[in-house]
Amino acid sequence: MKILVVGAGATGGYFGARLAQAGRDVTFLVRAERAEHLARHGLRIVGLGERTVLAPNTTQTGKIEGPYDAILLSVKANGLEQAIDDMAPAVGPDSLIIPVLNGIRHIDALAARFGDDAVLGGVAKVATTLNADGEIVRLADIQSLRYGARGDAAPARLGELHRSLSDAGFSTGLSEDIDAEMWAKWVFIAAVGAVTCLIRGAVGEIVAVPGGTAFAEAVVDECASVAAAAGHPVPAPALRQTLATVTEAGSSTTSSLYRDVATGRSAEVEQILGDLVSRAQGFGLAVPLLELSTMQLRVHQNRIENARLV
Repeated sequence: MKILVVGAGATGGYFGARLAQAGRDVTFLVRAERAEHLARHGLRIVGLGERTVLAPNTTQTGKIEGPYDAILLSVKANGLEQAIDDMAPAVGPDSLIIPVLNGIRHIDALAARFGDDAVLGGVAKVATTLNADGEIVRLADIQSLRYGARGDAAPARLGELHRSLSDAGFSTGLSEDIDAEMWAKWVFIAAVGAVTCLIRGAVGEIVAVPGGTAFAEAVVDECASVAAAAGHPVPAPALRQTLATVTEAGSSTTSSLYRDVATGRSAEVEQILGDLVSRAQGFGLAVPLLELSTMQLRVHQNRIENARLV
């Protein structure tokens, strides 16, 4: 299958690189600046004892010639609208789109543009970041990609897609209920994000002070209540993992939201927390800690956006 990876950042770049290493037909859709950097320095994966350098195939907006069989979409939420326009020429009648963005509201935007049958659900788990040199830095040995049809859809070529993505150096799985898995991941990232951003610290620092553990547990309860009300209760094992993550003594765990705030970058507040709060309000649920976290991050986001206008 011809695979297009939209973005060559910490997530898309990592999985795309592994697929290319495994001999798959992979092309990265990137902006001109990133294309130039990759042409000059290669696509690099470092950390945990690894130093991989690849010479990736790339394309740019306006240069896509014909559809791709599979499109792995991994961009920040604020780049989704532009990414949809950029990748549109690559979407044909038999193309399958695997989005691995945070939250779930991106699904509606993709389905509205390309149709329900083209859009799968996807969950990526990988601990990577992009450093100042444009390298993909591995932070932990976590690397899995799961995908599947949403609802009652049964897209053609799903089995072929699974075979093309498998055995490429990371764990893959064809999910029978990808909607539930997307909600479970959403609860996890929202809980870790709210806990670390609201208190402004790593998990270990938070649970080391009086009330820290109870606070973290209360945040998880709020997140899980929204998933249950939406008809996608988090399975007990996944919920235990989330609770363990946000209450682990001595843990240095933070969150992507926290790291964005700490470094003055734009944060995905609406996609990770704002949308969750909105759904909770629609269900008539009280989620005061999530509301407070969302308010705090909206203040941060407004500062970032106002600074751009100066």
